[in-house]
Formats: sequence, structure tokens, C-alpha cells
Amino acid sequence: MTALATAASNGNGTGRASTPFAAEFVRESVELLGRLDLDQVEGVKRQLVAVRKRRGRLFIIGSGGGAGHASHAVNDFRKICGIEAYSPSDNVSELTARINDEGWDTCYSAWLRGSRICSLDLVMVFSVGGGDLVRNISPNLVSCLALAKEVGARIVGIVGRDGGATAAMADACVVIPTVNPALVTPHTEGMQAVVWHLLVSDPELAFTETKWESVVPR
Repeated sequence: MTALATAASNGNGTGRASTPFAAEFVRESVELLGRLDLDQVEGVKRQLVAVRKRRGRLFIIGSGGGAGHASHAVNDFRKICGIEAYSPSDNVSELTARINDEGWDTCYSAWLRGSRICSLDLVMVFSVGGGDLVRNISPNLVSCLALAKEVGARIVGIVGRDGGATAAMADACVVIPTVNPALVTPHTEGMQAVVWHLLVSDPELAFTETKWESVVPR
């Protein structure tokens, strides 16, 4: 039986779901929200406020779902918060050229070097595992973390499990708790979206209202 099937089973061998999957997923999501460490969230917010104040740039990195999150979050931090933000995964031509010519491990960090990342800047990581060179998990992200440390840039992350290299190296990091090991990825990626939308909505960061809140009649 797959992990998902096990999660939906009542465990007595009948395979009959004791609780609808949707109801259980929502219950676990509510539990995750209640277990978020809000001090960690505030720590990430302080770094975002600081990078805008010193007129640094925000570089957002992630792979897979994290890359999609990065693109969306770049829009939000630029448009709502007035932070100059970029993501290497938004430039597909350069990204694939670097992967083809130089390899996956350095494709993001080489992009950051080309962008002249410096001590004024902030790197934000969206990742489930946070990166782990020993297990060869997201080495491209770990290379970015090492480069950020090298040039004195700050690091923040929104990650899952124990946070991996990101949590170990970050100046501030939100680690999404695990409530169901069979659903770590969807829960983490869902909560990442919740946390970054929380951040861009915070009055200390939000410079402009979004359309549905400011223009469209209620």
C-alpha cells in the first residue's frame, strides 16, 4: 500500500477510509497553522524590513514547487512591498544554459555571481528539505547558501522537516512542522504560500494594497 493509501486507510486491513481524505488534509493543515513558530516568522520579517531599508536586493531560490513559489513571491515582494526582488529560475534560457554547460549544482550560484550578489542583499529559500550535500539533496541551493555566506549576504528560509542546510545557515528561518510524514511535501509547500502571503500583508512590509482590497467594490 502506498503512503497516501495508508494515510487514507483506517488501518484494519479493510482499506475502507475511516475519514475522508479531504477532511483529514484540512485537519492537518489547521494543526500546522497552530504549530507555526511565530517568532521564526517575525525573524524573517525583520530581515525583509532590513533589506528594504538598506536598499539591498532579495534573491528568492527554490526547485520544483519552490521555483514556482519563488516566481510568485518575487511579484508580491516587488509589487506589494517595494523590495527589489529576483529569482534565477525565472530566466529559463540562462538557467538551462548554465545547467547544460556548467552543471546543476552551480546553476543558481553562478547566476547570483553574475548578479553581483553582495552584503546588502538577502537570499530567501523555499525548500522542503532545505538542502543536504551529504545526501545530494538540492545541492544547487546549498551552493547559493555558501556563496551568500562568502559575500556577507543574509539568508532566510521557509522550509520543512528539520530545515536541512538552510535552517543551519540562515539568519532567520521558518521550519514548517511535520504532522504527517506521508504528506510532508504538500503540507510544506502549502504552508510556504501561507507564510509568504502573511509576510507581504504585514503592515511593516506592505506598501500598497492589492486590487481586491483597494479598488473592487465590496
